[in-house]
Amino acid sequence: MSRNLYIAASEAEAGKSLIALGMMDYLSRRITKIGFFRPIVKSGEIMDNHVRLIRERFKLEVAYKDMYGLTSDELNQLIRNGDNDSIQTIILNKYKKLESKCDFVLIEGSDFKSHISSFEFDFNIRVANNVGSPIIAVISGKRKNVAEVLDSVQVMKEMLAQQNASQIGTIVNRANQRDVTSIKALLDKSTSDGDLNFVIPELEMLQKLSIRQIAESLKAKVIYGDSEHMNFVVNDVKIAAMGLENILKYVSEGTLVITPSDRLDILSALALTLISGNYPKISGLLLSGDFEPNDEFMRLIKGLQKLPINILKVDTDTYTTAMNIDHIEAKLLPENEQRISIALGHFEEYVNGKQLAEKVTIEKSEAVTPLMFEYELFERARTVRKHIVLPEGTDDRILKATDILLRRNVVDITLLGNEEEIFKKASTLRLNIKAANIIDPYDNDLAREYASEYYRLRKHKGITKQTAFDLMHDVSYLGTMMVHKGHADGMVSGAAHTTQHTIRPAFEFVKTKPGVSIVSSSFLMCMKDRVLVYADCAVNPNPNAEELADIAISSAETAVKFGIVPRIAMLSYSTGESGKGTDVVKVREATEIVKKRRPDLKIAGPIQYDAAIDLTVAQQKMPGSDVAGKATIYIFPDLNTGNNTYKAVQRAANVVAIGPVLQGLNKPVNDLSRGCLVKDIVNTVVITAIQAQGD
Repeated sequence: MSRNLYIAASEAEAGKSLIALGMMDYLSRRITKIGFFRPIVKSGEIMDNHVRLIRERFKLEVAYKDMYGLTSDELNQLIRNGDNDSIQTIILNKYKKLESKCDFVLIEGSDFKSHISSFEFDFNIRVANNVGSPIIAVISGKRKNVAEVLDSVQVMKEMLAQQNASQIGTIVNRANQRDVTSIKALLDKSTSDGDLNFVIPELEMLQKLSIRQIAESLKAKVIYGDSEHMNFVVNDVKIAAMGLENILKYVSEGTLVITPSDRLDILSALALTLISGNYPKISGLLLSGDFEPNDEFMRLIKGLQKLPINILKVDTDTYTTAMNIDHIEAKLLPENEQRISIALGHFEEYVNGKQLAEKVTIEKSEAVTPLMFEYELFERARTVRKHIVLPEGTDDRILKATDILLRRNVVDITLLGNEEEIFKKASTLRLNIKAANIIDPYDNDLAREYASEYYRLRKHKGITKQTAFDLMHDVSYLGTMMVHKGHADGMVSGAAHTTQHTIRPAFEFVKTKPGVSIVSSSFLMCMKDRVLVYADCAVNPNPNAEELADIAISSAETAVKFGIVPRIAMLSYSTGESGKGTDVVKVREATEIVKKRRPDLKIAGPIQYDAAIDLTVAQQKMPGSDVAGKATIYIFPDLNTGNNTYKAVQRAANVVAIGPVLQGLNKPVNDLSRGCLVKDIVNTVVITAIQAQGD
């Protein structure tokens, strides 16, 4: 069984970073202790970009110095000293040090930019052989026809055969889209049974620069804007050296405009295009020249509302600046979630990670990391694609999450809100949400049907037909009614609305499941090596014993739905039979109710938190229990305890908390925190889709 895989390119511009990102994405879902290694990097001081991408994206707790063999300077010094034998020895020793700490190591070969370029592929084969790693060979299809690609593959195979290298497959990357099918068919025909062949077409979006890459490469000063807008894609670069009226004719969506710092007329007009509905949105402004921008312009622009743009400043002249940009190579950066989502979606479309994993006989880890759990959720959501409605369609975070979810091909999405406003805001944020369905609460064909249904369900409460119709203009009611009527499979809201506003409609007409008396919430707490369920941390202030039992049973069902073996700890300030007082009695009664209603569930209570989670403490306080010390579900006696505990654990232990997940409803409706991040929204939508699969 191999504990490693070597990504080796046979030439420059093969796009190894995409392959490394995609493979690491798949491997991290199955392996807890995973490492990443490069034999050669440019510098030991400035982190290699590919290492930084993988290290930050996948939260690898490994020092940079342990993730590479040699720097270019160290390599060159050894070559100058004639000490070539030491090169492979040093790389092997550093690799083995990393391997000893990992269950699996993904190795990405060198970059064809060093003094070893003339025999680079041969060098990488020798490294792979020395560390005992099978090779996945990457061929560049850039500017090649089908015959030229096949010639490159044949040369590569001959080199591998000469050194008895173990090759598990070939990836042709950056191929012409029209040639993908032909190349794949010819590769399969010309290779042995069992060899893996994948062909990935060039994706223009991944070859475009971002404002961040330009700023970092030119060491530009940011004189206006923020980090969020640094990820804007640059579709083209134009120099503003003509009259204002002509410049406005030639700017297009995603243009980076280079102009001298003293052109107040150009700067002001281009800034105004960002708030005009009649002009495309440029990606940024780059001011050139060894003088500062006009004081009046800075006074003007800082007085405007926040503009969706970054203004950069360099000291070089306009022509030199344009030439410098032309030499910048597009990179995948960990800060750009949108581009990473595009890259991963592209990789997953053309490469079967499961087949690659089977080739190196990867064994799935028993432990579950947060990253593994999140990726497993994505995979499960894709198996039975669901339709989720997001009522807060004009919220920036909702739109960014929509962009990511659609690019990752996880769910279908409906946004509620004015279509023109939504698309305008998406354009300003440079997002692609064209695949989303949009319903305007004030202009749709569903309002009367929904109002009639709401009136039928609630007329016994004194609701009039007009009130029912008016309520369908409320996005929470409209979205919930879509779920109730089966026009959507689930709803996620709360980024801009209170919890009460979000879930009240569900309480009114979605109702609870048969046998469930109370709607509750749980959080999926992703610890370092396991996932726990905390409940109730968001809905019920002070549940009685019967309600607490209901929460425990609902939480067990939630755990099972997400692949967690249910072992329930009914928490209190005392363990076992020793405690007294109404609070302990409530927990004890709730525990007995669960045992009677669901004798199949493993449950312990009352039990203190330390006895529930720590096996050593459990052996002292509750010996012989099949829950104590290994509980997976933690039921808190009241909302005050639950909410404070989950937040304390989340912050103090740097835990990923997914939720709240609402439990007990007939159909999934989930609430967000108003302080939620884009990642929180993405995870909650995926959770909701999985909940809907069971309905």
